[in-house]
Amino acid sequence: MTVGEVTPLEQSAEGPFTTRQLLRLDEALRIADQATGLQFSIYLGPLEEPLRESAEKLHAQTRQPERSVLMAVSPDQRKLEIITGSEARKRITDRDAKLAGLSMAASFAGGDLAGGLMIGIDQLATHAGRH
Repeated sequence: MTVGEVTPLEQSAEGPFTTRQLLRLDEALRIADQATGLQFSIYLGPLEEPLRESAEKLHAQTRQPERSVLMAVSPDQRKLEIITGSEARKRITDRDAKLAGLSMAASFAGGDLAGGLMIGIDQLATHAGRH
């Protein structure tokens, strides 16, 4: 399942999120986009090997890759990749992304996928600052 730019927000019958969680994630993405002028996206699903390249290919599919931030999460593989475009990278450092990733991973480890994504969106948008 994908949330945000890569494909429209949808919930399948076997999806990991409740309708309320999906609405909260969608709202958090919208607020982050508006506040920062960047485009935040979430991809949730399997990533092909090599994982980083797979996530970069997904990032390239966003509407404006240079202004996009993609959080690619593969729960079954226990992997997370945060990809920033050239413009986004000027405002979100690798260190910022790693710190957000650590916070997200801690939440994921506790079984809170939606909460971890919310934390990631918030931290990355905070690091990016207002546009």
